[in-house]
Amino acid sequence: MTKQRNTLRIWQALGVAAVAGTGVLPAAWAQAWPAKPITMVVPFPPGGPTDIVARLLAQNIAQQLGQSIVVDNRPGANGNIGNAAVAKAAPDGYTVLYNTSSIALSPALYKKLSYDVNKELAPVALTAVVPLALVTRQDLPAKSVPEFMAWLKAQGGKASYGSAGNGNVTHLAAFQMLHAARLEASHIPYKGSAPADLALAGGQIDFLTDTINSVIPFIKSKHMNLLAVTTAERMSLFPEVPTLAESGLRGFEAGAWQGIMVPAGTPADVIARLNTAVNRALKNPEVLAKLAQQGTEALGSSPEQYGAYLQKELKRWKEVVAVTGVSLD
Repeated sequence: MTKQRNTLRIWQALGVAAVAGTGVLPAAWAQAWPAKPITMVVPFPPGGPTDIVARLLAQNIAQQLGQSIVVDNRPGANGNIGNAAVAKAAPDGYTVLYNTSSIALSPALYKKLSYDVNKELAPVALTAVVPLALVTRQDLPAKSVPEFMAWLKAQGGKASYGSAGNGNVTHLAAFQMLHAARLEASHIPYKGSAPADLALAGGQIDFLTDTINSVIPFIKSKHMNLLAVTTAERMSLFPEVPTLAESGLRGFEAGAWQGIMVPAGTPADVIARLNTAVNRALKNPEVLAKLAQQGTEALGSSPEQYGAYLQKELKRWKEVVAVTGVSLD
């Protein structure tokens, strides 16, 4: 009798193994996602504008999913260290990337990347955009975009602008603006937005296109003049400030947008559930209020919409980088 029971157990075990091998597991045996904490890789330093938004969203998404989300900051190389880490991670839904627009710049700026954004990462949703602001030193005489363009032209290329670094969106957006207006100025790269902002506030350079959340304190303290924002529409935080597009640079739009991606091959149902949670978070009144305080605009999208937007941005910045001749290899 004992021998028969043992034989029955063996055949039962073999039956389970056979079914598992086909990938068809009964619902009772399948482990629902998420069954353990999720790691959100943020490829920028803790406490920065990207990290602040990522943590805000992670907290709300975690509440919806019923699992904690651990934020893992992996800064360096314009976001590429963190991007690569997620691209090489297991596609099981437990490692996600909180990326920025730098992911669309890198393929044009680096001849060799350790990951392929199109093949190794899958879009989940666009999350937010931090508008860039055209700001000038406080004592610069121009008080509007047309006046500023006239002033730049009169400088004959001697004006200077700073950025958060070579190839950063703050550099390329300013270059794109100058190129569209057929004007020139000297570029001075800094190691991050903070030193560039201080240089402008101290009158060491003439202007910047930096993220609005970085320059708000200087605008409020009257150490910088805010002339325009780079988004397609005016910001709710500064409704009286025009966009560059309506100030003469028709069609101009640039921003430090953000999104969530996962390793390619992540199950579609996991992506769909994560997308739903992200979009719900971006409609939460408390989340929206905190984003607004930073001058950050909520977006939201389907995975397909994010994918199409990313392709558009990859093409756009490839063209801009080609004109600048910038390379970070």
